[in-house]
Amino acid sequence: MLTSARFRSFLGLLSASISLYCCPAVAQQSPAAFNRLSSGLEYRIYHRENGRYVPRPALPPAGDAGYSARIGQILSAHLQFRTASDSVLMHSRRQNNNQPVRIPLDTIRSTQRGSVEEALSLLQPGDSGVFRLNLDTVFVKSFRQPVPPFMRKAGNTLTVLAKALKVQTQAEAMQDFQQEKVQAQAEAKKKDAARTAQEDVRMLAYFKQNKLTSLKTAKGLRYVITKVGTGPKPKPGQLVSVLYTGMLLNGTVFDASSRNGNKPITFALGQGQVIPGWDEGIALLPKGSKAVLLIPSALAYGSRGAGADIPPNSILRFNVELVDVK
Repeated sequence: MLTSARFRSFLGLLSASISLYCCPAVAQQSPAAFNRLSSGLEYRIYHRENGRYVPRPALPPAGDAGYSARIGQILSAHLQFRTASDSVLMHSRRQNNNQPVRIPLDTIRSTQRGSVEEALSLLQPGDSGVFRLNLDTVFVKSFRQPVPPFMRKAGNTLTVLAKALKVQTQAEAMQDFQQEKVQAQAEAKKKDAARTAQEDVRMLAYFKQNKLTSLKTAKGLRYVITKVGTGPKPKPGQLVSVLYTGMLLNGTVFDASSRNGNKPITFALGQGQVIPGWDEGIALLPKGSKAVLLIPSALAYGSRGAGADIPPNSILRFNVELVDVK
């Protein structure tokens, strides 16, 4: 479960973003004056009523008297931080895969006056809030670091936009978190399956265009043996030496053994020392064979890609020759 320290760590993820998020119904209304707590924190809080967002009444200067009933529980919310010049610094929907941030509601509010924690403690389920905080106070109490110069240049305040979803016990929040995790895994698996199917169509078309008939492994690798060697097929754990040229489907060469004086690369087969497509593809070849391997992204570098040469979700072609098996 999220602790106060981990929440402060999340708040420290202030990366530049061009995406915007706010509560649409709130943003469409004419800006109202901010209310103010005795700590200096300025706020506007809205709740949904008859299908519209309307302002909640101003709170006492000391804050929400009902907060004590929520201590020990977990607030789930979507957050956005903006500079005084309205540049977006953090956007939790984008940076947290549309999952809510979970914030522990504890007694820290009493010692963190003027902080992000105090602002969020004012929210109840369904509320949308706009908070304006003193920049120095926030960075001392919430972020525990100096104010970055670019934020100082933008102005002396930080704006926090928040949409409160639920206030739950730790057990309830953990249950929701596990359900979201399972759902996210299922969605990722569905997307991966769709991408794999699309890539297989592309690989088939590529081989057809090059007048080659390919074979396909259970994991999705497609290959053509252009010269069948006379030696044995390598077994897992054996050292294999391979000459190769690696390229994208558009013909761009990103790596080749010729760049290393045409010396073969040597590795232990099936030990994870190379991408999965190589471990699977080289194992299919008798010693002395030459082959064309088309490796789907799931068996190569996936969604992360590899440096500037291999974009995310790239199908890779390798022309390989199994020179030796030891």
